[in-house]
Amino acid sequence: MDTAAGTVPGDSGRQPPPFRVLAVAVATYLVWTAVTYLLEGRLRTLLRPDAVGDRLVYALVANVVVGTLLALWVARRFVAGGLLTREQLGFGAARRTLLAVLAGGVAGGGLFLAQDPPSTDPTVLTNAFAQVLTVSIAELVVCWALLGGTVEAWLRQRGVPGPVAAGLALVLSSVAFGLYHVAHSPPFDQPGTIAVLTVVGLGTGLFFFVGRSLYGALVFHNCMALFGVTRALAESGRLDAFRTVQVPLLATALVSLVVLVAAERLLVRSVEPQEKT
Repeated sequence: MDTAAGTVPGDSGRQPPPFRVLAVAVATYLVWTAVTYLLEGRLRTLLRPDAVGDRLVYALVANVVVGTLLALWVARRFVAGGLLTREQLGFGAARRTLLAVLAGGVAGGGLFLAQDPPSTDPTVLTNAFAQVLTVSIAELVVCWALLGGTVEAWLRQRGVPGPVAAGLALVLSSVAFGLYHVAHSPPFDQPGTIAVLTVVGLGTGLFFFVGRSLYGALVFHNCMALFGVTRALAESGRLDAFRTVQVPLLATALVSLVVLVAAERLLVRSVEPQEKT
């Protein structure tokens, strides 16, 4: 059987209904989007810089608990059932990951500098990178690894050639990434911004599906986000505040990264796929 087809744990070797598997991935995406709306978009959390508690709850619950832990737990089920491989989720060998991270940093950093950013101060960029990292991790895990990987596997299971399945998965996951921003505060929930972010998502998706490295795509995606963050800081007059180290931002980013690595190791890499039929 193709690596895109397998069994779900507890089904005693039976092939799972393809639509049910896809529905679980879509449901995970919808839950993450709904929690984002409840904790961010509804409360306009990101428009209230002084709402430290609300921002922390949003970051940890929507992006760490749901967008990272829940999504990777679902991914574990799919790997255990033989539906997805670790490589399809972007968790390949260490050497491949290292090369992809370096490539993502060079490509993403180059695109950032090419846009004539408001600041290239290392402290500003470190703080800005940390500010968006928690959300970027959830976006990569949910939109491209889980949803994109499942769509690709589902299409392969239905006989669609591999390159075509990957291309369609790239487009669909990028559209899902754009639409997810409906759950955010303005200006992210505006049609024009959603369209731009969908195009940005195509770049991230291309990096993910070609490189097959979640970490490499994460670095690339986060570097691209730096321009929007620094520009927003400059327009709001808050850029100077980022010229000093923002400990809460760095701490939250570190926790998010540790959770991602631990979840990858304990949930995804530790599971053994069932025998393929």
